[in-house]
Amino acid sequence: MTPFAGWESFYVIVGSSAAALTGLQFVVIALIAEARTRSTTREIAAFGTPTIVHFCVVLRVAAILNAPWAGIGRAGVAIAACGVAGVVYAMVVVRRTRRQTTYRPVLEDWIWHAILPSVAYAGLLAAGFALPRDPAAFLFVIGAMALLLLFIGIHNAWDAVIYIATERWQGPDESGPPGTGA
Repeated sequence: MTPFAGWESFYVIVGSSAAALTGLQFVVIALIAEARTRSTTREIAAFGTPTIVHFCVVLRVAAILNAPWAGIGRAGVAIAACGVAGVVYAMVVVRRTRRQTTYRPVLEDWIWHAILPSVAYAGLLAAGFALPRDPAAFLFVIGAMALLLLFIGIHNAWDAVIYIATERWQGPDESGPPGTGA
């Protein structure tokens, strides 16, 4: 019996959630497309695409840890590779966020779109390499990082919907003082 056996149900739940939420993010993007104020590709690349990437990484981690590995070391390398790619991608997201001009990010945006994903991906990187030394402990770290990415994706998708509902749906004639039509 491998150390992964006790985690099968966890990753079935987490992976299925990530897959379903990926589909829901497409609904968010459809809402953005229907908004009265047009979004730019820079804005979507900075705030929408990373949410899909986070959900897909959670799905990938679930698949990796449910695969019939011959040894823990190979699974660890695969998890560490997700971490490396994620850290690099987090840097790309920071650059994209700084370059987009449609929306001015606030502290909450930096926390949820840059800091927390970087922590999660760095955690996957470290836990992947450490997995062969102490599988019992580092499977918990990997599980926590997968959940963190799932929660980041949920928060960011919800934040996008709230932004669209409260800010983007106001037309030019709705933004002025009541009764002025301006």
